[in-house]
Amino acid sequence: MTLPAAIQALEDLAGDPRTGLPEDLFLFASRITPLVNVDLLIQDHDHRTLLTWRSDSHYGSGWHIPGGVIRYQETTRHRVHEVARLELGASVDFDSAPIAVMESMAPTRNRGHFISLLYRCRLTSALDPQRAAAVPPAPGTWRWHPRPPEDLLPVHHMYRGFL
Repeated sequence: MTLPAAIQALEDLAGDPRTGLPEDLFLFASRITPLVNVDLLIQDHDHRTLLTWRSDSHYGSGWHIPGGVIRYQETTRHRVHEVARLELGASVDFDSAPIAVMESMAPTRNRGHFISLLYRCRLTSALDPQRAAAVPPAPGTWRWHPRPPEDLLPVHHMYRGFL
């Protein structure tokens, strides 16, 4: 198969990349190019940080700042709102410029190179109470944290100074 034919085959499999890629194609793309993502720093009046529980084969189990990869031709604004809706069942307002731009690399892993844009956000609606974390927490649940938890995912240790 020629390279142009292989590229065409990948494009045919991709569908509309604005809605996300099929998992295998996304993992391939993440092995050959950096991904750009948004992370949402949401803190309350007591300076507690809202984190969500994650448990998957890419990062393991632990607390993390809600975030998501920006899709093709998607604005950062749209991705911030989608992350709030999908991960918290809530809506947010946020500062127009990121408060940090971070780079992380793990060359031996899929999804191994990220450029992360950290946005300071404020809740504009209530959190989905059905997603509040029990003990032990379940994937996709949230909890307020007064300080960085011991089981913060290692990939988010770069944000410890903000938590």
